[in-house]
Amino acid sequence: MNIFVGSLPFSIDEADLRDSFGVYGTVTSVKIITDKFTGRSKGFGFVEMSNDEEALKAIQELNGATVDGRTIVVNKSEPKPEGERRSFNNNRSTSGGYGNNRGGGNYGGGNNRGGRY
Repeated sequence: MNIFVGSLPFSIDEADLRDSFGVYGTVTSVKIITDKFTGRSKGFGFVEMSNDEEALKAIQELNGATVDGRTIVVNKSEPKPEGERRSFNNNRSTSGGYGNNRGGGNYGGGNNRGGRY
């Protein structure tokens, strides 16, 4: 079972998270999500446990627990449906501009309502 763990202290590392869940059963993987530019923790991660009963027990016991002064959120992770993922270029209009620009200038396509350069 894949488990979401949120509101993590930024000081916690994957070994700490593995140890916390390992008390309840076999942990197959741990991943704390980090910012791709700074490498700093984003304050949430995922724990994979092989046995669903052990995973449910860990969720029950650890959800709402305090870790380094922060109340963590622990629940079953549900994957997002493919249609709900947003891509980088979502705001591009088909005319090559950036949608509904209302500021000054005449940049690209879109519905410009401001002045021109």
